[in-house]
Amino acid sequence: MTFTSLLEQLGGLGLFQWLHILALVAPILLTASHNLLQNFSAAVPPHHCRLPPAPLGAGQTGNLSSEGLLRLWVPLDGGHQPERCRQFSRPHWQSLEPNTTSPNGSLPATEPCRDGWTYDRSEFEATIVTEWDLVCDSWKLTQMAQSIYMAGVLVGAMAFGSLADRFGRKALLSWSYLQLGAAGTATAFSPNFSTYCALRFLVGMAVSGIILNCMSLETIRPGKGSRSKIYSATLGQILLPGLAYALPNWRWLQLTLSMPFFAFFGYSWWFAESARWLVLAGRPEQAIQVLKRVARINGRRAEGDGLSIEVKELDSSHLLSSPSPPSSQRFATSFAYYGVAMDLQGFGLRVHMLQLLFGMVDIPAKLLSTLAMSRAGRRVAQVTALVLAGLGILANLLVPTELAALRTTLAVLGKGCLAASFNCVYLYTGELYPTAISTMARVGGIVAPLVKLTGEQMPLVPPIIYGSIPVLSGLVALGLPETRNRPLKDTVEEVENRWVNCKQAACEASNHKK
Repeated sequence: MTFTSLLEQLGGLGLFQWLHILALVAPILLTASHNLLQNFSAAVPPHHCRLPPAPLGAGQTGNLSSEGLLRLWVPLDGGHQPERCRQFSRPHWQSLEPNTTSPNGSLPATEPCRDGWTYDRSEFEATIVTEWDLVCDSWKLTQMAQSIYMAGVLVGAMAFGSLADRFGRKALLSWSYLQLGAAGTATAFSPNFSTYCALRFLVGMAVSGIILNCMSLETIRPGKGSRSKIYSATLGQILLPGLAYALPNWRWLQLTLSMPFFAFFGYSWWFAESARWLVLAGRPEQAIQVLKRVARINGRRAEGDGLSIEVKELDSSHLLSSPSPPSSQRFATSFAYYGVAMDLQGFGLRVHMLQLLFGMVDIPAKLLSTLAMSRAGRRVAQVTALVLAGLGILANLLVPTELAALRTTLAVLGKGCLAASFNCVYLYTGELYPTAISTMARVGGIVAPLVKLTGEQMPLVPPIIYGSIPVLSGLVALGLPETRNRPLKDTVEEVENRWVNCKQAACEASNHKK
């Protein structure tokens, strides 16, 4: 008897599993908000050089309006908006004369801002950008901050995944709740940018620990757990812009998204340890107690009383440690996903509205991908989602920047396809390697902000890379085996035998054609 069939015998998706799901999805909802939090905490509002006092000279009295003072010191860019990073070296008095234009070459020399910047706070009251002046020559630091966060997610995946295999899912999940609550709350009180980055690294580690370990406590098939996790993450994306709109100060937003994790830590003692992990770790007696608890809550006490033999027969299984075959799909999906999702201000629309659209499109995208996986198969759904996502991103290269609505539509459709790809890859990976931990998605999240930095010198490079990698990865996915309507593998030997059988079947098919 396989572990999956044993769980079905105890009630499948019963009351026990639903209680666990309800207790686990709220943290996932907020971790999704943390992943995209920098869209708001590091938003860059319109700004210009801080203006010096009105000078006296050239017949002026010094009683200039703020608009006049701005024209006196700050040149206009090509869109007739104040330059964000430069000011006149000396006052440009001619700009105050009505209906006059300066002849070519008459503009005074410009220089970088001397006294800092003035920010438009109509949309964002305070961000890390306005607080620590991360603009102009320092704008790359915001991309670095996001990469540091994603590096924390990667380190957390490796560290907490390994520790969970040794000490259990429940202990690491509880610790991750506590770490995120403490580090996230401390982030809201960061005195400087370096402290902010260090604490965000710890938050990223905790987010990874939560994502990796939360659904393994459900004691149900990984595919079903993955669906509840994915849809909860979608709700987190929809919740975030509403909270950011209500809390325009980044410190209050950070605090609001972090404090609930202390409550999650408080009730995590109630969770049952993963019975699957207890069996694979060679502790069948404890697994029996957990499964009996599952059976009792699900109203299957009689089935639970006869578990001893079945569970001990599974004791020879051991943890899977091989890298997951769909690693390239995880990397491509995460890489393009964060490349698009973390560049909301590049579309020229209000960030809150665009984030809401990006979150809402995930719902139909994931529903359609779930339907496609059940009808056409996992492989077809995965390939289609990746290729369409890449083509949607590349299509934006052909759209002029003036057509903001069309560019936004293509971006939203591309984001939806990437959400569908995430939906596919979580289920697909779980069915190919149920307990394997792939770090490639985290690597994609680290690299995505760094690629954006190349856009300063070569604006076309980031979208070309963000679009081409999903297309190439989708083509690679054509070589993966199909898992639809096939039993879940519990051991390394079963997985290895599947790959051997797939190769033999391919060879037989080739010989038959000859």
